[in-house]
Amino acid sequence: MPKTLTLRHRSVAAAILTAFLALAPVHAHATSKDMVALQTQVQQLLDMVQRMQSTMDTKFGVLQQLVQQSTDNVNQMSQTVNALQQKLNQQSDALSGKIDTTSGQVQSLNDSVDELKTRIAKVDKALQDLQSQLQNIQSAPPAGTQPPGATPGGSPGSVGTPGQPGAAITPPANPAPPLNQTFQSALGDFNAAKYPVAEGEFQDIVHYYPMDDLAGTSQFYLGEIAYRQQNYADAINDYNAVLENFSGSPKAATAQLHKGYALIQQGKKDAGIHELRLLLQRHPQTPEAAQARAKLQAMGIHGTSAQR
Repeated sequence: MPKTLTLRHRSVAAAILTAFLALAPVHAHATSKDMVALQTQVQQLLDMVQRMQSTMDTKFGVLQQLVQQSTDNVNQMSQTVNALQQKLNQQSDALSGKIDTTSGQVQSLNDSVDELKTRIAKVDKALQDLQSQLQNIQSAPPAGTQPPGATPGGSPGSVGTPGQPGAAITPPANPAPPLNQTFQSALGDFNAAKYPVAEGEFQDIVHYYPMDDLAGTSQFYLGEIAYRQQNYADAINDYNAVLENFSGSPKAATAQLHKGYALIQQGKKDAGIHELRLLLQRHPQTPEAAQARAKLQAMGIHGTSAQR
């Protein structure tokens, strides 16, 4: 562009000079003074053209510099945005990993609490048994006296019944297993992934001790066994049993959370989301509610309040 302007301006100057020369008087009376004035004017015109060219070159250089600065700023901004995006992605991945880790830690903590409750209940049961034994010792009849209902000449410990004097009392056919010991064994088998054995033990607790708090916990672990074996239909049934029959169980919130997970695993996304929202409504301040919110957000569902 500068070379083109220079040639154009020089052409204009040459044309003007030619015009001046053409207009110059050719008569014999033309003086050298007029020629000098004409040359001076032409020189001034050339100087003006050169100054104009210099000014345009300077402005063009400034314009190029501004364009280059704008390009550099845009590139720098693009790099900054890309770096920020990468940082946000890394933070999102790290947060997701922390949520999964926290979920596992909370589950382990809940299991530890259940185990501690079981041990406390076992100690309490042992104290009650010891107290009962002390009371029996204190209320035992003196030596040589015959217990009421015992027949003369009968064997020790035999009690007479109508039609069968001196017949011994027969123990129950299928005595219930010890509650605390059975639960402790079932929990150990569950943690060791011995699911068939643990399932039988948990079922015994639900069958023989349906009114005990450990029955609700055992029902929950039956659902956990089915869930870990990817038998989501049975897992949902077991979680429903916890929610319907043991609504006051400490495992009720976790049962509803895992029921939502099982429904989502079955492809029933809407039903799973509904369960997670019910959990937020019923147990809003629990760790399970925090896990439900994180799950909903990971699924791209915003505004995770209790109601739609």
